[in-house]
Amino acid sequence: MEAWTPSSWRHKPVTQQPHYPDPEALEAAERALADLPPLVTSWEVERLKAQLAEAAMRKRFLLQGGACAESFSDCRADVLTNTLKILLQMSLVLTYGLRRRIIRVGRFAGQYAKPRSADSETRDGVTLPSYRGDLVNDIAFTPEGRTPDPQRLLRGYERSALTLNFIRSLVEGGFADLRHPEYWDLDFVNHSSRAGEYQKIVESIGDSLRFMETLAGEDLGEISRVDFFTSHEGLHLAYEQAQTRQVPHRSGWYNLNTHFPWIGMRTADPGGAHVEYFRGIRNPIAIKIGPAMTREWLLDLLDVLDPEREPGRITLIHRMGAGRIAAVLPPLIEAVRSAGRTVVWSCDPMHGNTEKLPNGVKTRRFETILSELEQAFDIHHELDSFLGGVHLELTGENVTECTGGARGLNEADLGRAYKSQVDPRLNYEQALETAMLIARKIQRMNGRSHG
Repeated sequence: MEAWTPSSWRHKPVTQQPHYPDPEALEAAERALADLPPLVTSWEVERLKAQLAEAAMRKRFLLQGGACAESFSDCRADVLTNTLKILLQMSLVLTYGLRRRIIRVGRFAGQYAKPRSADSETRDGVTLPSYRGDLVNDIAFTPEGRTPDPQRLLRGYERSALTLNFIRSLVEGGFADLRHPEYWDLDFVNHSSRAGEYQKIVESIGDSLRFMETLAGEDLGEISRVDFFTSHEGLHLAYEQAQTRQVPHRSGWYNLNTHFPWIGMRTADPGGAHVEYFRGIRNPIAIKIGPAMTREWLLDLLDVLDPEREPGRITLIHRMGAGRIAAVLPPLIEAVRSAGRTVVWSCDPMHGNTEKLPNGVKTRRFETILSELEQAFDIHHELDSFLGGVHLELTGENVTECTGGARGLNEADLGRAYKSQVDPRLNYEQALETAMLIARKIQRMNGRSHG
């Protein structure tokens, strides 16, 4: 295999990259990015990799969540606070249900680029470049808005830095104190048929934490301050390359834009530019796998991306759809096992279950999302595999983008608070309900295993 450099991807077939009208302006933006400080550190990256290695050994569980695509306008204190809040609360529910420590990873501080099915979009006879996320262009359907602008790369870096700084300040300042679930917004519980069960979970969490503090005779600092990591799809390769660097006292190269980049199905060609870039970075990486993924394709990817079989290196995020997971997931699990590979398996029940309504609005049905999740847990359990994570598109806000949930949102409710520019997200209540249902599912499975 040819020698790797941060720019060797440029000699491979590349897809999903914007077409900039001014190459010199793009090069100037890349140089400016390369001179800026890193957003994350190599020791944070290595700490996450170590925790993912534990998840692969069934000792931890990965919770990864956030917006489908961040927008520059949502880099606001209230939006970020609400997202952090729901992820923290979900992690505590999962800790209670799974009896495992949770790895908390946000889809933020860099999730500004999106893959598209076509390079252009036509409306009323006018054809313009497709919206590829705020890192590239604007969602406004105008020639000015849709023209890829290299200066947006710098704006994306700046928004990511602001997001990271704010999240770190909240966590270090005690916002992540998980000892008071009584402060949670649990109004939706009253609308659920499982209201008593949910309330019992929350009360048990609070009682357990207070009991541990009583035994210790002091505040449990680790409960107040938690690890929090960032992730995004490593789609815009020039942007990723600009922050790829070597660090003192460690071998290899790190992508210091994020802790945990992932490869989407559309760019997972073993001979393509994205896989070429990813094979050379030391970060833990994830690969999205959908129904089109074959045994041969997946094993080729693992050979290229993890030749040393490093613990914690690879997370496989399957997103099959509730109607297809039973047929397509088991052969892939068996293929990975037969190859002697140890990976973190995670379920994304969102992307395979998107549907478009007659009025053109995208939505997802809560019951379908839960169906894929439940099937995923059952399939891994039956094959003596371990589903070590969940990957959700969610927000801490009270949006109405997915139907269903305890309040029974329907299609008529979607127009009330539909804010996503790309894909529909679980709202605060639906996300927390999902965590509670996962906890309930795991408890029942554990009871079945030991009963």
